[in-house]
Amino acid sequence: MDKRGTCGSRMARGGTARPRGVLAPVRAASCAQLLSSSRHCPWKMNQLPPKSAVASPVSESTNSRGEALDTLSMDSFWLEVENIKQSTEAEQEECSLADVKTQEEGEAEAEWLQDAGLAELLGEPAGDKDNLVLLSTLTRTQAAAVQRRLDTYSRSRRRRNKQPVRDVRDIFAAGGSQDTAAEKEESSPDPLWHNLRTSNTQRTETQDYSCTVRNPGKEEVFNMDVAYSEQAAVLLKGSFLSEPRKLKDGNALTRFKIPKGRLGVTRIGDLSAQDMKKVPTLALIELTALCDILGFELKRNKAAKLKTTEKRLFGVPLNTLLENDQKLLPNTKVPLLLQALLSCLEKRGLETEGILRVSGSQTRIKSLEQKLERDFYSGLFRWDDVHQNDVSGLLKRFIRELPAPLLTAEYLPAFAAVQNIPDLKQRLQALNLLILILPESNRNTLKALLEFLSKVVAREKNNKMNLWNVSTVMAPNLFMHKGLPNKIPEGKEKQLAEGAADVVRMMIHYQDLLWTVSSFLVAQVRKLNESNSKRYQFCDKRIKNLLRKIHADKDKVEKNQGEPSKVVKVHASLLLKDSLEVHLNNATRVADVLRQFQKNLCQNGWNIVNTVNLLKCNNSTECSNLLLYEVGGNIGEHCLDPDTYLLDLYHINPHAEWIIKQNPSCPRMF
Repeated sequence: MDKRGTCGSRMARGGTARPRGVLAPVRAASCAQLLSSSRHCPWKMNQLPPKSAVASPVSESTNSRGEALDTLSMDSFWLEVENIKQSTEAEQEECSLADVKTQEEGEAEAEWLQDAGLAELLGEPAGDKDNLVLLSTLTRTQAAAVQRRLDTYSRSRRRRNKQPVRDVRDIFAAGGSQDTAAEKEESSPDPLWHNLRTSNTQRTETQDYSCTVRNPGKEEVFNMDVAYSEQAAVLLKGSFLSEPRKLKDGNALTRFKIPKGRLGVTRIGDLSAQDMKKVPTLALIELTALCDILGFELKRNKAAKLKTTEKRLFGVPLNTLLENDQKLLPNTKVPLLLQALLSCLEKRGLETEGILRVSGSQTRIKSLEQKLERDFYSGLFRWDDVHQNDVSGLLKRFIRELPAPLLTAEYLPAFAAVQNIPDLKQRLQALNLLILILPESNRNTLKALLEFLSKVVAREKNNKMNLWNVSTVMAPNLFMHKGLPNKIPEGKEKQLAEGAADVVRMMIHYQDLLWTVSSFLVAQVRKLNESNSKRYQFCDKRIKNLLRKIHADKDKVEKNQGEPSKVVKVHASLLLKDSLEVHLNNATRVADVLRQFQKNLCQNGWNIVNTVNLLKCNNSTECSNLLLYEVGGNIGEHCLDPDTYLLDLYHINPHAEWIIKQNPSCPRMF
């Protein structure tokens, strides 16, 4: 077949069946690879798939998914792809990202170990040697994931006759043998690693998941106390619950509830920046372990250098945008232009029928972009004169024109590959980890976008844009990027397109769950902080006194864990000179302390530092406007869930201070 007919004929054919649940290396190509080919392939509108031509499901693990897919049209998706193609036809732009090159054997594993903070295992000097302490915090499945990558890297090094690298089993104290990694694996493998390797090999060959169809709309528990990979290992020989992928009614989707343990729930933003820097490496290791258990290969692209641009708004890297914006407005976390676009649409576009789907004038959009580049920062741009469909066009253009995809070039293939996981809960677990891996600027920008999209879906009765409509329109803008390679798996165009829309749908509908830091990750952050603290103390000159203090603290903690009650002090230095004494018992929660603080504040006439520092919302001081933070000990700073039981928290972190602060989202009323 000649090149001219390739794209159109593929689009007409749609998807073909694959073995159930398999993510083969060739077919792990991201949906971005599929979609980016649109700007290189001269298809016509009449070559797009007809309304009735809905092809194979995203993952053929059950027949119910395929039947559910047949009820929905992908017209909005392909129309959006065509609009994108037309908007960029006249702009013969070069790719902003270098093409992803095929990595040699061992390169991917070496890069993974470096990103996971384990560069020392490669025999290379690490920037922060304290990162090695994270090995002691890993679960068995996470340790197995590290072992697998180190073994692969070791074999590739031996083939190239290079110096052998350190074996991770030495660090995990799995044995004192001097055998090589390969010999250890063959002679005396770790039972868990052996089972995982055997089961994964078997499942790669057969990959037949036993699935029970979920009851749409039913509420299920989403466990965040136990590592996802450990949960998957338990379910390895069991059955997975399946759900029809494409349901028009968002209310019919499975509802998940995060059970609040004694330590409450931690959201992204509750942890300090210092502690959040530790989360991505832990999340990467856990995501890899989860993929290993499920038999999927985690595909990552190499980070590429970005080309500079003379523009100030469109086509500018997120970090550069934020640096410029923070000069005008400190602590800005989402680009000001994106905030302005979303604000304009929220004021005048949410009720507009077909908002996001109906394309504005490309000529006007291009002209508006030029005006924004010139007048935005000076405040001369008049938003009231802009049609809402043109604003939505600017919004989508802003996302597409980012030099690197919003979901990042490195992890865009992984986001797209989530569709291949048969179990909905495990798809959400993978997405949750991917969200945590994203750079902070990308994560904050994505959250602002998803919150707006939720508002669009909430006005469905007026704007006629339900959850699936919004997902199919936004998927090409998130997964389509001119800088990514355009190699398309044969016959997988529609399947990958539907999968991309399904991933966007999940991110919109389950964003509250996805922006949660799992309890097991918070526990690992605490262990990292404790290990780093002990290493620092061990190197101190006054080692005898410090070691004595460590043992004394350990005895104190063990004693405290048996205490039914405890009296602690809660500080509010920014609000009051006095501290609050709190008697803790097994039933004392954060909300109870805040109520006690409010009562004493109103009735006892405490000595207020400054009325300006006293938080007042709606002309009344309310405990809902106050937050309790855990500071120090084995955590940097942690905003506590109101349902956290403080005696349990004290036993886990007895050296922390508890400080009451005002809610930063609540305005001050003077």
